[in-house]
Amino acid sequence: MNNISKLLLTFLIAISFFSCNRDSKTQHSESVPKLIWIDATANIERFNNKDTIDYYLEKVKNLGFTDIVVDVRPISGHVLYDSEFAPKLTRWNEKDIEYSFDYLGYYIEKAHKIGLKVQASLNTFVAGHNFFDAGPIYEEGKSDWATIVYPPDEEIKLIPITEKKNKYSAMVNPVNEEFQPYILNIFKEVAEKYPELDGIILDRVRYDGFTSDFSELSRQKFEAYLGKKLELFPDDIYRWKKTENGELYPERGEYFLQWIEWRASVIYKFMLKAREVVKSANPDISFGTYTGAWYPTYFEVGANFASKNYDPSSEYDWATPTYKNQGYAELLDLYTVGNYYTTITVEDYLLNNPEIKNETDMHAQKSIWYSVEGSNENLRMILGNNKFLGGILVSQFYDNPEGLTESMKMNLKTSDGLMIFDIVHIIDKNMWKYVKKGMRESNVIE
Repeated sequence: MNNISKLLLTFLIAISFFSCNRDSKTQHSESVPKLIWIDATANIERFNNKDTIDYYLEKVKNLGFTDIVVDVRPISGHVLYDSEFAPKLTRWNEKDIEYSFDYLGYYIEKAHKIGLKVQASLNTFVAGHNFFDAGPIYEEGKSDWATIVYPPDEEIKLIPITEKKNKYSAMVNPVNEEFQPYILNIFKEVAEKYPELDGIILDRVRYDGFTSDFSELSRQKFEAYLGKKLELFPDDIYRWKKTENGELYPERGEYFLQWIEWRASVIYKFMLKAREVVKSANPDISFGTYTGAWYPTYFEVGANFASKNYDPSSEYDWATPTYKNQGYAELLDLYTVGNYYTTITVEDYLLNNPEIKNETDMHAQKSIWYSVEGSNENLRMILGNNKFLGGILVSQFYDNPEGLTESMKMNLKTSDGLMIFDIVHIIDKNMWKYVKKGMRESNVIE
């Protein structure tokens, strides 16, 4: 073989390698979902014009993202489109909001033009912002929607969540018979109004927390589920008691486990209705949800996002053998989970052994669940064959931006995709280079 032939062969091999490598990255980029969230109230002032939407959608597309999540029903209970059922968000943070175009409609138009999918996010069992007294619970005479909480106190004081100002979201009682058809109509409306929409992601499909809901309606519904009247309520569920050190703890009552199962059944049955409503409006639309990853304590909010093939009663003392029947993993087309941890690997977790207390947890926890790698390993077990996308809370990495890169890499390696919350955190702290690095080192982009 002469020198020219050798040179030509070397060139062809190099071209082939480059082409295969590029094709591999392109395939990875397109086949693995990578979502970036655009929260409603945090972004509406900046994103309420087409030029800004164009700029950032093109930017995230070039970074390898496949989907944007457009929040159209924030925790205030307002919506960001013209609705027959819900009030539109026209004022926020003491500023008027003007709509010169169809907000969600334009996202869909622009995103599809450049090859991005659009998921619409809607907060579910919430209808007011507790810090600003804003939303239907406050503005439209819907105070009876507010969940009733039994806060840690030896004196039994059942109060509406609107009286607890340390709670920023005015959560709704999930069994409220007026609210359920109301929110289902909103889901259906979005699916019908935007037929080109790729998916709907429900957020806050849960109870406010362990201390809710203790309304008379919930008592009646639980008694019907149980098949008997309760002589003592809420003592038959639990009663706050003090330890010798003066710390309050919930002493379990006779029907505590059945109560936990019943709350999960409320969420499960609602998810069945929600899926049916969305799919009846548009059979091709994706039905998804977001939840926190912390399954060991998520019973506190009444949600069982595991597969029905997983039995938590073999591991956890809060689950009955029939609790598994309330698992809704198989109802989901897209499941985004909050791996909201700054510890990335199991090894680092075991080395540092940090305590973690998430938004809905009563107490701080210790477990390898509370690292990104450990969380994904455990989620594989409880979700079975159902796929999930590992989620990141960007604001947790303000002081350690390299951690954002590492969390992206770990989620892309050990889950079925990626969800980043929220774009405002990246913009405000100019963390784009760490996002780009995470995509590049995961072979998403060159």
